[in-house]
Amino acid sequence: MISRVSSTDKVAVAKAAGADHVIVGTDGKFVEKARQLSGGEGVHVVFDGSGPSTFQGSLDVLRRSGTFCWYGPVLGGPDPIDIMSLPKSIKLGYAVFFDHIHTPELLRAHSARLFDWIAEGKLKVHIGGVYPLADAAKAHADMASRATTGKLLLMP
Repeated sequence: MISRVSSTDKVAVAKAAGADHVIVGTDGKFVEKARQLSGGEGVHVVFDGSGPSTFQGSLDVLRRSGTFCWYGPVLGGPDPIDIMSLPKSIKLGYAVFFDHIHTPELLRAHSARLFDWIAEGKLKVHIGGVYPLADAAKAHADMASRATTGKLLLMP
């Protein structure tokens, strides 16, 4: 697994989450290094929630018939895409929460499974910060500035 992080202080968090290799940078110039790490073939799957600065690089780093799962867009959307320009028979998906969990019953079932995994130790959740609810704007600003890692909790 290859992870891309925005600063060197996030490398340890990525490694602890299971990354074999970590590329540091925010400029979207990770393709060459990821290709080297994949033996020149490109990667099987890219999960990208960063936004427009990494979108093209994520396309470029895929191997033939690779899969690009774009989610988020935390930092905005990409430019319009010419579907005929997509390289190497890749598959492009845009996961939207409400398409996958569209009923209260599904939300309860998936939430129960998620919390079971956490309780059983199958899923580890890194809490990167705890903020009083009154500081929600600061939590959002810290997240947008890429100063945080893991999940942020807002406490009443």
